[in-house]
Amino acid sequence: MEETFQAAEGLTGIDTRMAGRTMVTSAYLVGAREPTLIETGPTTSVEAVHAGLEALGMRAHDLAHIVVTHIHLDHAGGVGTLAARFPNATVWVHERGAPHLADPAKLVASATRVYGEDRLRELFGPVEPVPADRLRSIGEGDVIALGDRKLEVMYTPGHASHHVSLVDSLTGAVFTGDALGIHLPDVRVLRPATPPPDIDIEAGVESIERIRDRAETFLMFSHFGPVREVEELCSIAATRLRDWAGIVREAMEETDDLDRIAEMLTTRTASEFDEAPEGADLERYEVLSGMKMNASGLVRYWKKHQESEAAARR
Repeated sequence: MEETFQAAEGLTGIDTRMAGRTMVTSAYLVGAREPTLIETGPTTSVEAVHAGLEALGMRAHDLAHIVVTHIHLDHAGGVGTLAARFPNATVWVHERGAPHLADPAKLVASATRVYGEDRLRELFGPVEPVPADRLRSIGEGDVIALGDRKLEVMYTPGHASHHVSLVDSLTGAVFTGDALGIHLPDVRVLRPATPPPDIDIEAGVESIERIRDRAETFLMFSHFGPVREVEELCSIAATRLRDWAGIVREAMEETDDLDRIAEMLTTRTASEFDEAPEGADLERYEVLSGMKMNASGLVRYWKKHQESEAAARR
């Protein structure tokens, strides 16, 4: 795939080349009077994103806004570094995520616990802070005005408690972040992404249904690119999220060993790849959201669920 690609009217995708691979994580340039970048990818992707923006005619003082759907490092890890290169850009993020972009120490510590120091450095690189005076907090129903079009904010928790999706006023497309999971265009298989610490199945399904109701034309996946099949993919996303949670709950009745639970989840969901093209690079799904990480998030979800039920009975 090319460095940049047409996603919809006035929307151009940028391949961030995350982990040195194509079609893993996409950023988007909204071609408005106030040009806007949605997602930055990690710091290891900054050169690719910067090159893409330059290829689209964006000079240092042209970019007006940067919006991230959530603060996980594959989506927003590079925002501090990129914001320094585009000094006029205001950075927009959910109100719960804003403090962690201003001071990413806790964000990095949390990610280190999940990935380990070496893998974190390899995949994401360092995380630079965003100056507090350039940050703007957003939540449900807020509107980011871009001059001749706007982005409406939907609060879509599930994958993360600070996750937002964005509705483009011109095309009716919805930027989904990770709310629906991962869908790589050359594989055409959608899989959930259920990392710790705050995956929430009920909230996730509700968010998927809200996106289904709002998306008029395209789903703009961060992993990866535009998709027209709104109804089909929203149905698959909701079903698989529930199914994966059920598999992990059953596995927890047999064992508390995370490796074994991840193995059971992998085995019981392997058929999802049955229709994938021969020779497709499926390892990208593991790079983005490995099965042990997915299992860990779902185990944590069920333990919190059990604790809430026990507290309600007391």
